[in-house]
Amino acid sequence: MTGTGNNTLATLRSLKAKRLRRKIFAGIALLLLFFLGFFVVPQLISLPDPEYARIRQYGSQSIVQSSPAAIPAYAGADYVTLNEGIPGFNEWELSHVSGEHYSPPDSLGRCGPALAMLDHSMMPAGARGSIGSITPTGWIQKKYPGIVDSDPPYLYNRCHLIAYALTGQNANERNLITGTRHMNTVSMLPWEEKVMRYLDTPDHHVLYRVTPYFKEKELLPRGVEMEAFSTDDNGASLCFHVFIYNVQPGIDLDYATGESRRDETYFVLERQSAIGYKIVIRTVSREL
Repeated sequence: MTGTGNNTLATLRSLKAKRLRRKIFAGIALLLLFFLGFFVVPQLISLPDPEYARIRQYGSQSIVQSSPAAIPAYAGADYVTLNEGIPGFNEWELSHVSGEHYSPPDSLGRCGPALAMLDHSMMPAGARGSIGSITPTGWIQKKYPGIVDSDPPYLYNRCHLIAYALTGQNANERNLITGTRHMNTVSMLPWEEKVMRYLDTPDHHVLYRVTPYFKEKELLPRGVEMEAFSTDDNGASLCFHVFIYNVQPGIDLDYATGESRRDETYFVLERQSAIGYKIVIRTVSREL
């Protein structure tokens, strides 16, 4: 009996030791996964684009990058044409850029220029996924019923620099800025659609750059500079260079923070002898 009892006790101890080792190994595995998930993987994701340094060295600069003071002050129009509509790309970019390239965020977490040589194969077949996990700088969301035409009437959209429909980039923090609904769905969309239509032909290519304009240390962009050039025919089919203003009619924006409020100076009541009151929209010039 004593020998049998000792054997049973030894077996129990062995099982407990195995269970303890399993728990230790499981704990180590969890710690390793935690380390990879929170430290290593984010660092790998944020590694610089291997072509980014070459683009910075040999490529051109947008007007926002080189001469931001040359961007005209907002005067009521959704956009202005820059450089007579001619993009600022140089010969190196036209012959060397391929794929898509997104600037790393600056010290304030703000996006920089996004550059791509677009073609039909990059356009996604499916619907866009969720981008709600990304919080771009200047994101202080508010609702404005009766002024913003969405439902619910949110002021801001997470606005792609290079549209999802052109590359399939979804929740890429380097490609998303805080833009008003007006800028995103009214002002930028017609230009993006020009590019989409051209790329509907499989063998077409477009050199494309979108640069957000953050004045000094502001967190909300004043707008975006958009450049497009069809490289197949030296710009004959598609060539534009515009600056789109990040505004929402009827709303006053604080570009330093992203705060907003109803712009009471935008709406003026005018008494009419026959019909009473009507709302008259008055354009207010804003300093850039």
